[in-house]
Amino acid sequence: MRTRPLFCYAVLLVGFGLHAPLSVQADERLSPATQAHPVLEDRYPARRTHFPAGVVGLADVTYAVIPGFRPLRLDLYLAPGATNKPHPLVIFVHGGGWQSGHTRHSGAFADWPGVLASLAARGYVVASVEYRLSGEAHFPAAIQDVKSAIRYLRAHSSEYRIDPARAVIWGGSAGGQLAALAATSCGVVDLEPAQTAPPPGARIPTAQPSASDCVQGLIAWYGVFDFTTLARQSAAVGGREGDGANSPPNRYLGCTSSDCETVEKAASAASYVDSKDPPTLLIHGSDDHTVPTQQSRDFLALLRSKGVPAELVVIPGVDHSFIGKTPQATRAASLEALQRSFEFIDKAIGDARPPSQQ
Repeated sequence: MRTRPLFCYAVLLVGFGLHAPLSVQADERLSPATQAHPVLEDRYPARRTHFPAGVVGLADVTYAVIPGFRPLRLDLYLAPGATNKPHPLVIFVHGGGWQSGHTRHSGAFADWPGVLASLAARGYVVASVEYRLSGEAHFPAAIQDVKSAIRYLRAHSSEYRIDPARAVIWGGSAGGQLAALAATSCGVVDLEPAQTAPPPGARIPTAQPSASDCVQGLIAWYGVFDFTTLARQSAAVGGREGDGANSPPNRYLGCTSSDCETVEKAASAASYVDSKDPPTLLIHGSDDHTVPTQQSRDFLALLRSKGVPAELVVIPGVDHSFIGKTPQATRAASLEALQRSFEFIDKAIGDARPPSQQ
């Protein structure tokens, strides 16, 4: 009679959910540590990137965990220097029609992380923030997330060497809309981040109710500031987005054109403008067929009517994302917008200078 090797019985036992007794002690590498409660924190090793001029990048920092949704993250670019001196904060909010995009792109810039690192090299802490997209949650989810990120950064100001009294928010397109809404709706209860409690035993980020989401400056590139006028203005310039139920604005707002009035007003920065709003820089292409330039012109007039220091730069001959008729025109417009933005940041919150001048 043939005998079966012992390991065959072990395989059969495991296959039926049973376990063969181990005759030797398990390899320590197969015996990871455990805790007395479920561990929900992301334990993947922190990603640190070293950029020129001594800037350190921290990728995918979790700033909020909302039950039922993915963890929300941001990228940080830390100002160089070994001292504990706090640095002004710049928060960047990406575009993408509220339905796409990520923290590492903007317009035609080939290396947006490199751009943000160059800003950090001037003496700033820079955060590029993600938020829930329209396919995940409708308004006001995205603005609640942006406000939550600002509060998280202020609550961790000592850890990241941030001066909590000096912050500029900056965004392009959909990110410009969210940046402007954050800047004008400081203290608006209806847009407050949802307060959530972590599961028992878990140490995960939640909204920071004691920290402020107010900012001291706003930069908006080709943003939407008044949804109630957007469809009409888009039609006047042959806009690409349309105003149907499937248009990016309506998917973001979670409504159709016939029932959007209330939510359009609630999502519009124009609805909240008052004299306490921060200094503002608006930049727009003259030939924008995605977000009409009139959005920025009207918003500028509204800000100035309330006594808010505001400037509008209209770059001639370029479309949305500062795309020109030639690569050279796109580059020139993009660099002009970037230079104007850096100058505004320095004036609004910084005593920073380029590293070569320090």
